[in-house]
Amino acid sequence: MNQPLAYVHPGAKIAKNVVIEPFSTIHNNVEIGEGTWIGSNVTIMSGARIGKNCTIFPGAVISAVPQDLKFGGEESVAIIGDNTTIRECVTINRGTAASGQTVVGANCLIMAYAHVAHDCVVGNNVVIANSVALAGHVTVGNFAVIGGLAAVHQFITIGDHSMISGGSLVRKDVPPFTKAAKEPLSYIGINSVGLRRRGFSSEKIREIQDIYRILYQKNYNNSQALDIVEAEMEATPERDEIIHFVRNSSRGIMKGYAGVY
Repeated sequence: MNQPLAYVHPGAKIAKNVVIEPFSTIHNNVEIGEGTWIGSNVTIMSGARIGKNCTIFPGAVISAVPQDLKFGGEESVAIIGDNTTIRECVTINRGTAASGQTVVGANCLIMAYAHVAHDCVVGNNVVIANSVALAGHVTVGNFAVIGGLAAVHQFITIGDHSMISGGSLVRKDVPPFTKAAKEPLSYIGINSVGLRRRGFSSEKIREIQDIYRILYQKNYNNSQALDIVEAEMEATPERDEIIHFVRNSSRGIMKGYAGVY
């Protein structure tokens, strides 16, 4: 349903049952999948690729040009997966020449005033709370939860099933299955509640805890800890995911227990 008070460029590809409320603007070179609802005063700019059954609340701006001084006007896209909810005044910028795209996965919830910068890759089933700021080239794994007002440095990687406390300053990579809090950002345990909700068994959760005890609580350096984990722990997808994440961390992983807030 197209409102007469909304502007939709003739070159935009809009599925038949998309609802566009008054005073929204849809630019050229935009694709919107069926069942999506676009609230009032939303701006969807060139390069947006929005999936099916998404919900985009008033004031959001999707696929604006990057806030990157190196950006030279190149063609790029911002991709939003199916069933994703984008709340009021969220801004999601399109990619630069570095990767050509910014991606938000399926079944995500991006709460009000959050910012997803150029070339970010956000996985599926991610929750990003109010006023979170993701800088450029950030990667967020599936099922991650980022608390409100957190600020994430450029090129950071946040692992699957991790949870970051509200107000955190994220300057280091956050390994999968962990909880992160304090200042500077530190490991405070594994996200056992989230894992249990997603069907992980008690045995699997214990295995993940044992790996992080070796990594964070035994006073080994990272390479020593990984060698011990590889030698002593049974090979499982979760073990291999943790080892691969830590070995390939470009910025280094967050520190261990500090003991004080």
